[in-house]
Amino acid sequence: MRTGIRVGLVGCGKWGRFVLRDLVALGSEVTVAVASEEGKTTAAQGGATNVVATVADLPEVDGIVVVTPSRTHAEVVESALEHGVPVFVEKPLTDDLAAADRLAERAHGRLFVMDKWRYHPGVELLGALARDGELGRVLGLRTSRIGWGNPHDVDAVWVLAPHDLSIGLEILGSMPAPSSAVADAADGYALGLVGLLGHDPWHALEVSTRSAERRREVTLICEEGVAVLPTSESDHIQIFRGVDVAARAPKPELRSISIELPLLRELDAFLVHLDGGPPPRSSAAEGAAVVRTIVELRTLAGLPA
Repeated sequence: MRTGIRVGLVGCGKWGRFVLRDLVALGSEVTVAVASEEGKTTAAQGGATNVVATVADLPEVDGIVVVTPSRTHAEVVESALEHGVPVFVEKPLTDDLAAADRLAERAHGRLFVMDKWRYHPGVELLGALARDGELGRVLGLRTSRIGWGNPHDVDAVWVLAPHDLSIGLEILGSMPAPSSAVADAADGYALGLVGLLGHDPWHALEVSTRSAERRREVTLICEEGVAVLPTSESDHIQIFRGVDVAARAPKPELRSISIELPLLRELDAFLVHLDGGPPPRSSAAEGAAVVRTIVELRTLAGLPA
């Protein structure tokens, strides 16, 4: 717990209230900037030290966390940067490539993206396996993020693909270039996408908001075995060694992982930075690279950028 760190939180809606909860639990003094009466009530009930109407009204703070609808990110981040403190914005950085590049250039070293999956203990362990060669050379990565419904202000690709691309970045150490993609779309509105990035290693991703099955799965495929994070709530990863093509899969080796919530871990990393520590993962440049990759995948799939 890092008591006394002053944080401005912009937005206190369905996701922002959880951010507020964790910032308070970590010992921060949180001033919430929110215009709606519902948001003000949520902020007050959630333990905010103070509530103001706009970003400009924030008092002197050590850092700012932006949790507003995706289409507002660029404008809100621009205003937040005027306070001269580090800014942590919910993914995606924006849904506009020109704005993403502008922000990355303007706020180098001061703007970071909340890619919570980079803080998932299972993803961290898969990254360690990829780097240490325990399962041999990495061949590829497969990620699935499917379910039903989309309450957000942007379509399925902008909502879900940033997660999978940040997972790839954490495990593989880089983002391969997109090579092909197909979309499930209605009148140009994306409901899902299947994409392939790179060659050696490759990253195959599937995202959808109209699947009756809900799945959050990450599979690292190596020459000498496969490692799987079965769900986001798993307390272990599964390791299948060898390349046996028998009818039945071998019994997996289970390797335990922490069940600490990634949101709490990424917010703690931001507070550590505000207290003089290293920056959190996902710089503005990496956030802009995710936006660029999504635009390329959308173009390959025939979707509007």
